[in-house]
Amino acid sequence: MLAIIGGSGLTRLSTLAVAHREVVRTPYGDPSSTLLFGEVAGVEVVFLARHGHGHTIPPHRVNYRANVWALKQRGATGILAVASVGGIRDCSPGDLVLPDQLIDYTAGREATYFDGGEGKVVHVDFTQPYDPGLRAKCLAAAAAARLPLRDGGVYGAVNGPRLETAAEVARMEGDGATLVGMTGMPEAVLARELDLPYAVICVVVNHAAGRGDSAQAISLAGIAQVLEAGMSHVRTLLDHIAPAW
Repeated sequence: MLAIIGGSGLTRLSTLAVAHREVVRTPYGDPSSTLLFGEVAGVEVVFLARHGHGHTIPPHRVNYRANVWALKQRGATGILAVASVGGIRDCSPGDLVLPDQLIDYTAGREATYFDGGEGKVVHVDFTQPYDPGLRAKCLAAAAAARLPLRDGGVYGAVNGPRLETAAEVARMEGDGATLVGMTGMPEAVLARELDLPYAVICVVVNHAAGRGDSAQAISLAGIAQVLEAGMSHVRTLLDHIAPAW
């Protein structure tokens, strides 16, 4: 069963025919929201709102460990996440991007299930942070839906909730990041630790600080407009991805 994690702008999935809801408890606390089980395009999926159904949980307070654990516990065999991001390079507001790499700039988050309680040191390979098979399904679904989905990009994950300075974005671009967002980690690595294929569809909602029309300031009102249109495309894309899972 495919799990979908919705971010800003996708706290509810309108194309999901909900069959039932479950409150799940985990060893790591409560997930961000109840899990919604149902069908998308006739295929069973489970949906979780990363920031809560009312979008009340900021990115640095999301209980990523509980979220991913709950999805695995309730039968998810893969996770497709949706995230809104700023565009640093090679993309513009409104674009959908399927990154293939990431750089983690976060700090202070509970970032692993292997914190020593197992009585041994556990390492996971993270060379390719996003599952190639799930990414291929996303690209094929985009082609079938005739939606442009940019193949490849480097997601720079930051703490938030504030937006970045122009100098920080310049440093990130120097590191190779092409996108900046606040929820990409540790979600991706936690899925890897639980052996869950994971990929993320990014909606570019603004030029990052110091870039394009964000050269002097970022328009939050403009983000809201782009986000609404972008999530409409995401819903269409999910309708084509779900049957491929």
